[in-house]
Amino acid sequence: MSKTYDLQDLLQVMKRLRDPEDGCSWDLKQSFQSIVPSTLEEAYEVAEAIEREDYSHLSEELGDLLFQVIFYCQLGEEQSRFNFDQVVSGLASKLIRRHPHVFPDGSLQSRAQSDHESSDGLIKQQWEALKEQERAAKGQSSTLADIPLNLPALSRAQKIQKRASSVGFDWDRMDEVVAKAEEELAELKEALALKRSQDVAEELGDLMFAVVNIARHCKQDAESLLRAGNRKFERRFGHIESRLTEKGSSPKLSTLAEMESLWLEAKVIEKRS
Repeated sequence: MSKTYDLQDLLQVMKRLRDPEDGCSWDLKQSFQSIVPSTLEEAYEVAEAIEREDYSHLSEELGDLLFQVIFYCQLGEEQSRFNFDQVVSGLASKLIRRHPHVFPDGSLQSRAQSDHESSDGLIKQQWEALKEQERAAKGQSSTLADIPLNLPALSRAQKIQKRASSVGFDWDRMDEVVAKAEEELAELKEALALKRSQDVAEELGDLMFAVVNIARHCKQDAESLLRAGNRKFERRFGHIESRLTEKGSSPKLSTLAEMESLWLEAKVIEKRS
């Protein structure tokens, strides 16, 4: 039977990997900045496993993501900035503080007296109010402060819109949101007709931002929607390639009409299944 390890063992593994005398040469070369790409990659692999409902591999992907946290904490401890225990304690404190409907007196042991569950709307209002207080305490006066710049553009757009909405800067009706997207599309068509490349680029950005707003008002995650759209395209294009291969052909040797016919065939197959 293989040995079972715990969190303390994992922390010890990380210390050994960074040991100057007998650690791993690759791990020893890393810094906060150098492992950021790996962190983003591991986060996306977790998201992909969930979206594909590949739960047999989700545990492994979560472990890879946890390793990134452990790595940052080891670097922080080596530089006397912070350690794992401080990260855990800070997180627990923040979660308790942001959930007064669960921890009414601000302690882990406290319990809400009311038998009635708080509404989702009230919980979100409390959450945003507490986050606003935290930003003020950090000297961040802007409503849009602390939204990470390196988020994927679709996710960041949705967060910007959500934050603006929290202070009342938003449309009340879906038809207004859709109308704004239609307005941006009309402006894009005009820029295309005039062949002004700089204006085309700007109007494309405005249109994409407006479409993200539609997703937000539909209570959908724009980033997830586009990933799903990407997978759909890949699946259907894969069908085109497969069917052409059966005929001894390929996309490069086929006409657009032939490929469009196979694309429609792929759509019919998906609907049937």
